[in-house]
Amino acid sequence: MQRVTYIEAPKNYRLKVRFSDGMEGVVDLSEMVGKGVCTTWSDPGQFARAFVDETTHTVAWPNGIDLCPDALYEEIAEQQEAA
Repeated sequence: MQRVTYIEAPKNYRLKVRFSDGMEGVVDLSEMVGKGVCTTWSDPGQFARAFVDETTHTVAWPNGIDLCPDALYEEIAEQQEAA
């Protein structure tokens, strides 16, 4: 499993993510906004509070939401293969 080492939440519900092996890319999470536990993301300021959890090495938010790094990695790898 790759570890998330850096994230940036510039705008429009996208995350720039870098992994421990150097792979990096942008993931669009806009389709998750307002659904289930992601209802708090309806406020862009809440989404922008994303951080790297130093214990789990995942992308996380202060309200307890976190994302599986494997799924993020796979999405970025697929984007790079398609390019």
